[in-house]
Amino acid sequence: MGLEEHYDIKLKICNILKITRSDTEIDMETAESLHEAFLKRLFMGNTNARSVKYMFSDSDVDKKNVINPLDLITALFLCSDKFLQQKIIEKMVLCQFAVPLLLPDSETRELTMMLWSMREVVRTFKPLMQAFRGSSTEERLVQSEIALISFVRLGKHFLSKSQMLNQVLSNTEQYHDIFYHSGLECGDVPRRISEGLVDFSWYLPCGIRSVDKFNEPIAVANLRGDIRTFVKQFTFLCQSSAVVYIFCDEAEVEYLKTVQVKDVRAKIILISSKKGKSFRLKYMTIKPSIKTKNISETKRTEKELARALQESVSRILENKTKKVSLENLAERARSCEILVDEDTDECKTGLRNSRLITSCIDKIPEFKEQELPCQGNIWKAISGVQMEHCRLRKVGKLKTEDYRKSLEAKEKEFKKKQHRFEMTPMISNFVKGISASEAHCSFFLKWMEMTLEDFSRQQLSALLDQYKRLKHESPKEKDIIADVEQQISICSLGMQHFFRECGQRYTCANGVPEFSNLRKRLEQLPYYFAQLMLDSFPFELVDGDAGNIPMTWMRAVLAELHHLIQSNSRVKVISVIGEENSGKSTLLNAMFGTRFSINRGMCTRGAFMQLITVSKRVKREIGCDCIMIIDTEGLKAHQMIQDDHSHERDKEVASLAVALSDITVVTFSKESSTDKDFLRMVVNVLARVKVADKKTLCHFVQVDINEVSVSEGKKRDKELLDRLNVLIQRDAEINARKLADLVEFDPYTWSWYLPSAWKGTPPMAAYSTDYSETAQALKSQLLKDLKKCPERDDLMDFAKRIEHIWKSL
Repeated sequence: MGLEEHYDIKLKICNILKITRSDTEIDMETAESLHEAFLKRLFMGNTNARSVKYMFSDSDVDKKNVINPLDLITALFLCSDKFLQQKIIEKMVLCQFAVPLLLPDSETRELTMMLWSMREVVRTFKPLMQAFRGSSTEERLVQSEIALISFVRLGKHFLSKSQMLNQVLSNTEQYHDIFYHSGLECGDVPRRISEGLVDFSWYLPCGIRSVDKFNEPIAVANLRGDIRTFVKQFTFLCQSSAVVYIFCDEAEVEYLKTVQVKDVRAKIILISSKKGKSFRLKYMTIKPSIKTKNISETKRTEKELARALQESVSRILENKTKKVSLENLAERARSCEILVDEDTDECKTGLRNSRLITSCIDKIPEFKEQELPCQGNIWKAISGVQMEHCRLRKVGKLKTEDYRKSLEAKEKEFKKKQHRFEMTPMISNFVKGISASEAHCSFFLKWMEMTLEDFSRQQLSALLDQYKRLKHESPKEKDIIADVEQQISICSLGMQHFFRECGQRYTCANGVPEFSNLRKRLEQLPYYFAQLMLDSFPFELVDGDAGNIPMTWMRAVLAELHHLIQSNSRVKVISVIGEENSGKSTLLNAMFGTRFSINRGMCTRGAFMQLITVSKRVKREIGCDCIMIIDTEGLKAHQMIQDDHSHERDKEVASLAVALSDITVVTFSKESSTDKDFLRMVVNVLARVKVADKKTLCHFVQVDINEVSVSEGKKRDKELLDRLNVLIQRDAEINARKLADLVEFDPYTWSWYLPSAWKGTPPMAAYSTDYSETAQALKSQLLKDLKKCPERDDLMDFAKRIEHIWKSL
């Protein structure tokens, strides 16, 4: 598959996000493109991602040269760095694919437990008792104490164990091929490097009796291969699981005597069959001798067997069986001579360095005030003065020039106060963390990110639920909603707050002694952040709290980024604006694999941008070296008017994004397509942008719209265009007659209907294939459109444009 070089030099996330030939042309799958085709589809949430295949020639009837998807997945994990492994598992879980728990390495013959790789998986679920109380659980699943149920095979079997598991675990409303099996494309191809793999999944209830198969969450492990060959894996499962089910033909039961397993702690249940024509569940003891006891009647069909297995698992859950977390199972793995992927110096050092900061956090508002002082009220005060300097709304009786001078003096005084803040221990530790080697820095940031997310989840859960409830049930209570939103802002603590503090500290660096170590470290910050952008980290463009851009910081980071990519930084820009909660971040993440945050109950605040690099061949086609993707705060049609003008921030941010963009995507719901207030906001944003040399090319995307026929789609398109044109004509402040006067758009491709992202009831719903394929089609169109857009200058010019446009706004 052309992955040999990546066995030592691992694939990274930025390698996968790069725009390549496969993004702009019909995918021609060769052996070398197989892994890229799989990952591109997986990153878009396409549940058909595992169906990629390649035959070396049509004459290979014996399938010797066809690749089993489990071999493909195993190869990719062996050839990816630990952060790409995390991202692959996150996407596989979204698609309801089983993920590697114990990964075999056919080169070294070693076995690795993939604990770190699963750390990012967070899920919300409702066990039955919690559903009765109207509550739910949101947890990082490696920390969840739940029952582990394992399935293994002895000898050859006439029944697909994985296919049976899928029947057992799929909810009543939808079947999922969670575990890949022989009945799927290339699933019957002999496995060459994935034998001995233990793949793994979770069953998580939604709290609806008619949908759930089980009332409690369970973890499910599935060993690929014969337990006689893979004794180490079998031993680990017998010591870790609540129960181990062994699929076995009755003629081979005696072979269990040859399997030497120490310290069996799980219940063992044998699923015996007579050449696949009848099945029976038997309780079994291995030591001191093999004994069995029937616990079910003979089952004649696979459907009957699936029902018997569900009943068996349910009984085990009712008996308050032992529960384990993956985090705690790491020690068990080590005792079985299984490597753990977190046992590296870089990972341990990253955790240790992050704990120097996170262990000191108790109450978030106090922590921010004491340890991150440069970005708080003082930065908001500076932002307010800068905004007033541009707008001059409160001149009063003063002469304009005198008023300007008074504002300049005020800004200078605020900045002096900001310069007087000493470097706090926490931000000093943070700067040390990001200035470490690339691997140490990456682990440090990821541990910080996950720990802060967990901390915020505990502290913000009630406020987020209240905010969501108010938005749904009492949307007209604008003052109460604004108050809750303000409380959420005060009690929030994420990576963006530490990044902001670094930006403010850099801005204040000229107040630090010139040749001090601290000054040197501060002056290197833009380089470290430019490196992070190259590694696919989003960068905060507009501060979501202060509603301002730290210009000095932004210019410095983009200048370093320009130099890092050796001045080959011609950039084109794609941005998304639209209604609050219309899935802007989700859509960008699906199309481009970006890492924009998706927060429960709360939308993006401010604006973030992420750099996507472009392969050499595609550079010539689309006329740029890189693409900047901008994600923005949602437009809120009904807002409380506030003295600080923060109610205008979303329109300002959206206007900035449109003015910077070559292509703008506007997202909105079905209801908003007829909401005059929302459409008026969109028109206002598009009209506000006065750029002499170009108009942005626009696409309108209606979300959560399923199965629109061609004729109905054309009718809706015309109605929407007519509404927009009428609003433009009625607005006396807009010097235009129709939408085409404000933006460029193709009458054949300007309007899109995006189905719901989920198929079924979460948490066991899978990503919708229709959603993924529509997002893929939109991405392809955006890349085609970029070819039409005039060539742009580099990142240095982009920074100048940001500053000019923001001041104009």
